Amino acid sequence: MKLLLIEDEKELANSIIYYLTGNSFICEWAVDVHSALDKISTFEYDCILLDLMLPDGNGFAILNELKAQNKTEGIIIISAKEGLDIKIEGLQLGADDYLTKPFHLSELLARVQALIRRKNFNGNNTICFNEITVDVFGKIASVKGQPVMLTKTELQLLIYLIGNNNKVLPKNAIAEHLSGDMADMLVSHDFVYAHIKNLKKKLADAGCGEYIKTVYGLGYKWQ
Repeated sequence: MKLLLIEDEKELANSIIYYLTGNSFICEWAVDVHSALDKISTFEYDCILLDLMLPDGNGFAILNELKAQNKTEGIIIISAKEGLDIKIEGLQLGADDYLTKPFHLSELLARVQALIRRKNFNGNNTICFNEITVDVFGKIASVKGQPVMLTKTELQLLIYLIGNNNKVLPKNAIAEHLSGDMADMLVSHDFVYAHIKNLKKKLADAGCGEYIKTVYGLGYKWQ
């Protein structure tokens, strides 16, 4: 799961990133409206954490741009502003939740998980595809009821593939999902092939059907 944190308070941002990374999220960080809009236009996220008071503008400008680009990311406003009118405006502009500073990181995690569950998995923690079951936040995958030992990256890849059933996913899209904006600095995307190969072998060894298809010249598809 990949998040974008838009927050200019360095100490708070570092705490949030450290905590969510420790709970298996990929966290990218933007400190102002300009850098946030650049990331939003370039990448896709499962959730955006948005502060309203930024050095070069207002977080509402980001909400408006997300709406203009027809983006579907879940959005949680995290702000010291706690007036009812501000909360209502944020929700009307497309935010899904509003968390007032200061807050406990455990509550932020719970809200992020709940939002992703609603947006991506119809309110469920569990994904089922034929003989495969994945507990998204429990980080457990099983085939025919038997656990399959996957690495963190392999599990993220499996969830991404199943969540995009029947869609051709280019290597660069998979690379970006697994490594965030670091993907732009990679010389090649050979690591994607390696993770696909390892995931296919582990699923096959567990008695799973062959659902990962190579679309030559384009990427991969779960089917």
